[in-house]
Amino acid sequence: MKKHIPNIITLINLLFGCFALVCIFYGRYNWVFIWLLLAGLADFADGLVARILNVHSPLGKELDSLADMVSFGVVPGAMYFAILGGTNLEGDLTQNWIPFMGFVVTLLSCYRLAKFNLDTRQTEDFIGLATPSSTVFATGLYLMYYYNSFGWQNIISNPLFLIPVILIMSYLLISEFRMFSFKFKSFQWKGNEFKFGLIVVAVLQMIFLREAAFSFTVLTYIIFAFFDNLRKKRA
Repeated sequence: MKKHIPNIITLINLLFGCFALVCIFYGRYNWVFIWLLLAGLADFADGLVARILNVHSPLGKELDSLADMVSFGVVPGAMYFAILGGTNLEGDLTQNWIPFMGFVVTLLSCYRLAKFNLDTRQTEDFIGLATPSSTVFATGLYLMYYYNSFGWQNIISNPLFLIPVILIMSYLLISEFRMFSFKFKSFQWKGNEFKFGLIVVAVLQMIFLREAAFSFTVLTYIIFAFFDNLRKKRA
């Protein structure tokens, strides 16, 4: 029985992702955040439980990717779709293709997850932006749009701003850009400077930027990863 426990947790991740998706199309933006938070916790917990119980299987690996495809692939695409006015479309949908650009991130999330299953290089760090990080970024924009944070609602929903952002974030998903993970070999400052620095910055952003902190934290993560790569090349 215990070998099925991690898979059950993975399916809970998928279920919560489905709940988030439904909430997007009904405009329940607060619940979108809650369900995604729970999906993220389940995504973390399935691997942790598998290690504690010492149960691993190819089935679990495939289930994890399929669940992530919904929670961290379809859901962020749907959030971009909603921001671009997709939930208000009427009549002939072919007359307004712009909201559907949000699903570019869904397509490349799918490609990334398939690639990740075959890529043996990603044991300690990530190559490209992980799908949960992409989803955190999209969630920040989604909440900023609905709360009109800093009066940026019109900017965020402007296709001239959002479509380039979607394309850049989608590219990062499948890029060869190496990004550090939060697997600590030790808790010493040396070698973990960017990890500790990001944690501090994230906490400060949560305090002062509230819902906007999600997107800004991911941007900070990308910038820190860039300088971390420079440091490693010089070492």
